[in-house]
Amino acid sequence: MAGDQVVRNTQSTISTCPDPMMHFLLKNSQQKIAKYVYCTPGSPIWGYGVAKVVDSSHPEYKKGDLVWGLTRWEEYSLITNVPETSFIKIHHTDVPLSHYTGLLGMAGKTAYAAVFEVGRPKKGDKVFVSAASGAVGQLVGQFAKLAGCYVVGTAGSKQKVDLLKNKLGFDEAFNYKEENDLEAALKRYFPEGIDIYFEHVGGKLLDAVLVNMKEHGRIAACGMISQYDLAEPEPLKNLFQIMLKRLHIQGFTHRDYDHIVPNYYEFVLPYIRQGKIVYVEDIVEGLENGPAALVGLFTGRNFGKQVVALAPPQKQP
Repeated sequence: MAGDQVVRNTQSTISTCPDPMMHFLLKNSQQKIAKYVYCTPGSPIWGYGVAKVVDSSHPEYKKGDLVWGLTRWEEYSLITNVPETSFIKIHHTDVPLSHYTGLLGMAGKTAYAAVFEVGRPKKGDKVFVSAASGAVGQLVGQFAKLAGCYVVGTAGSKQKVDLLKNKLGFDEAFNYKEENDLEAALKRYFPEGIDIYFEHVGGKLLDAVLVNMKEHGRIAACGMISQYDLAEPEPLKNLFQIMLKRLHIQGFTHRDYDHIVPNYYEFVLPYIRQGKIVYVEDIVEGLENGPAALVGLFTGRNFGKQVVALAPPQKQP
């Protein structure tokens, strides 16, 4: 490091984790909150975030560089094992830096893969999106609309349903908490069946979807939030539909599609600049408010991508 730089650091740690040489110094500015955390008891939590390099002896990173990737929940991070980190330089600064925690980061890449790599939509396809007001779901719906599909989403409150229909451009949306019969609800919105389902919930909703899929339908599965905090996963009774309807179900994580990022940016950046993509972010200020924001994800308190701002956004040239 250049000189003897001393900084006062603030961290967010966790006491116990849920079940399931060149270096450089980062100043973290914005942290994305996910429904899972990477942690070691007593050490800072890990999550995807945006940071600025404040000092570096690494040839690939220089002072002032903006990066996004897996960072710790702290104001400053000293990175000593660079090859094992996953930092991507930020070159497009004409868009909000917070977008790199979601729209231009893991959430956007996941949504793009779900729609175009797994779902492979055709114009007129009927698409159902679970957790549709979340970080990924809101983009899945908009990307499917850009592909000429009919899109219905589900969320857990009237406000979120209104958001889907009135701001995010979904054709229809419903509150799953108000439906006593999910199979009947899906039949109401998809009388001819579902072509593509974005799976991020699991449990009873997935069971209802299987009954309502069209033959040769596609299911892109990258999460099952309803099952994460259960001692025992909910049993499914409609698995026979997979065979009966010859369904194509593909599970994946965003890491499977790191190679598509350049294509994704080429696709999405023009839409962002033209204002044709809406991305809803729920930003809280201060690292001290991060733990409460994380807990709120499991009760559906957030609207869109939950972000914790550690430093005020800076104007970019």
